[in-house]
Amino acid sequence: MRAVACHAAVHRDPGQPGLAHRPPASPSLVEDTFYVTQGIEVSQTLLPRVKGVTFRPAYLASGVRVDGSGRLSGRPERPGTYAVRVGVCSDGSCQEESLTLVVLANVPWEPRELTFPGRAGTPLDGEIGVNGGPSGVVPTFTVTDQDKVPAGVAIGPDGHVGGVPAAAGISEVPVRICVAGNCAGVVVRLIIV
Repeated sequence: MRAVACHAAVHRDPGQPGLAHRPPASPSLVEDTFYVTQGIEVSQTLLPRVKGVTFRPAYLASGVRVDGSGRLSGRPERPGTYAVRVGVCSDGSCQEESLTLVVLANVPWEPRELTFPGRAGTPLDGEIGVNGGPSGVVPTFTVTDQDKVPAGVAIGPDGHVGGVPAAAGISEVPVRICVAGNCAGVVVRLIIV
């Protein structure tokens, strides 16, 4: 297969937040911008809007490539914003689509507010937070064992802890926090009286 050339058409100083230029959303891909962290292994996948799509393997930035199935892999070597063209193939023909890879500097972060007290039958309203990390990057939160979440309570992908606890008890819920691909597991403790 022919590799699509990687062009750093847009490159910003990693200390400056935001994109220099954001092309319109790709007609072939659900998401066309990916945020990753320098030195952290990339494990993301391009999601086509239709079935049966393949991709031309190519390098997207120094240390990061896409394979024929659309899997992004590697370890980004240099911070910056890279706009590249990726070959998207279907039914024997290919077209190039714009893709933006934002490689952020590896800025340390730590979770905050992992214990939430509450009362059974009373609304719970809290938020798991993150101190540090790259400026302007929103962390994501994923409960890795839903069975550990007490009845009536939910932990959202934005870190919001809410709901109305159904019963008293102490629950320890495993949560994976990711900041631009830099992920760690934590335990969120809910103390319901």
